[in-house]
Amino acid sequence: MKRHVCVWFPDWPLDRLYRSRAASAPFRDVASNGVTPDEATPFVLTESGQHGLRVVAANAAACMAGIEAGLRFADARARAPEMMAEPVDRMADAQALSALALWMERWSPSVALADADSILIDTTGGAHLFGGETAMMNDMAAALARSGLACRLGLAPTPGAAWALAHAAPDRTRLNETGLRAGLADLPMSGLRLTEGALTLLRRFGLTRIGQLYDIDRKALARRFHSRSVADAVLTRLDQALGLRPEPLDPLRPPPDHAVRLPCAEPLLHHDGIRAGLEQLVPALCERLDTHGEGARRFRFAAFRSDQSVTVVQAGAARPVRDPDHILRLFRDRLDGIDPGFGIEMVELEAAGTGPVRAVARDFGPGFGREGPDLAGLSLLADRITARLGNRVVKTLKPVESHLPERAERLSVYDGELPDWQSAAPAGSALRPLRLFERPESLDVIAEIPDGPPMRFVWRRVVHRVRRADGPERIAPEWWRPPPRPSRARDYYRVEDTDGRRYWIFREGLYGDGRGGTPAWYVHGLFP
Repeated sequence: MKRHVCVWFPDWPLDRLYRSRAASAPFRDVASNGVTPDEATPFVLTESGQHGLRVVAANAAACMAGIEAGLRFADARARAPEMMAEPVDRMADAQALSALALWMERWSPSVALADADSILIDTTGGAHLFGGETAMMNDMAAALARSGLACRLGLAPTPGAAWALAHAAPDRTRLNETGLRAGLADLPMSGLRLTEGALTLLRRFGLTRIGQLYDIDRKALARRFHSRSVADAVLTRLDQALGLRPEPLDPLRPPPDHAVRLPCAEPLLHHDGIRAGLEQLVPALCERLDTHGEGARRFRFAAFRSDQSVTVVQAGAARPVRDPDHILRLFRDRLDGIDPGFGIEMVELEAAGTGPVRAVARDFGPGFGREGPDLAGLSLLADRITARLGNRVVKTLKPVESHLPERAERLSVYDGELPDWQSAAPAGSALRPLRLFERPESLDVIAEIPDGPPMRFVWRRVVHRVRRADGPERIAPEWWRPPPRPSRARDYYRVEDTDGRRYWIFREGLYGDGRGGTPAWYVHGLFP
């Protein structure tokens, strides 16, 4: 049975503003200069609307003066001349709500934003970890109250019903599947998350409670609305709340492949406690990975602090791993960046990028070496370098389908595999240097043979006399690529000078090809 909790913050814009201001300035009686007023001063947040400036949030003193959300600002000023006001910051409110939702992952990894002031949490199968559903909801409310956030909670089998309970029922109301219809029947129609226009039409029909929709013929109800889309929205919201139509959550973060958590009996205030917590989580996570026959490439360690902030440290491996010692080494130099603050209440370790772990036999010694590189050893070395220097620092060259040498490779992050350069080599290509210059360097030919290699050339102010040469290997321009692209053919030669040094040079252009005049010579790489 699915279980969802909706957390509604009725005064979210004001609470968010109070929390952000309280950390940097004391409470004063002035709001226009960016300081939160005291509780005895009427204070409102305003926003420009279709009919001018209107109130979107009011503190307790303003409510006592008859000011409420939706009231025009001019009318609010007339009721409380001493009132202070400030524009609402929707972007800051949304960012703070997203951060709060990530912090609430301590109760479930599936957390989504429902509205500008509500959070939905899929708690299916997890309430027993907190002593049951009632204890879990009490724990949520207490943790939020300690941070100065007023909230209302509702728990139901569907997200729509949980939203309705949080917004229209007594605080912390719970419903199960058998009592869902009866529990929603007496709630106001606003609990269905309808637009103001749809609610106005329903009120004109005398429909003010959700239960009044149960026995009305759906076709007759749809005919009463001027718009088919409005009628469909009412029926869709009703079916979603009753569980007749699915409504999947859209979590802020995709759920991890595997995750383990460790609530702390006492807040952790020192790095030794954080390391001890990680040392307990890693074997549990590896045991779960081993049960599924998998390893993981990416690991995420999260520390949930008592001030509702979350610190995340990530580590990666080149290949899927599930060795506890190896995973601990990945985090060895990264835990020092975690600030315990006022205490860490819970730690969590997640695994993502899972895949099968391939067992690789190690060599007995020099006399029993197998063919090919030791990929397992290279992966372990890459992981140690990454753990010390940071992510994406270990890279390797991979082949790219292109006839031009400078385009035939790219630098990419090492993923535990080495490319097969033999099969990636262009058909008919001759021997090439292992490493090329980043850009071909120009050279001056002193003794040139038409359609052949030079007898002498000057490169970096040194004259080289050619003793041996092999080639050419002709590479035509890639005409199918968009500009800029090479427009002349290349003839590559492997040459050796009288001192035994070998070069990979090419002539760009052919004599008489009519594409840019005299051909030019370049050196593109060196042979060992």
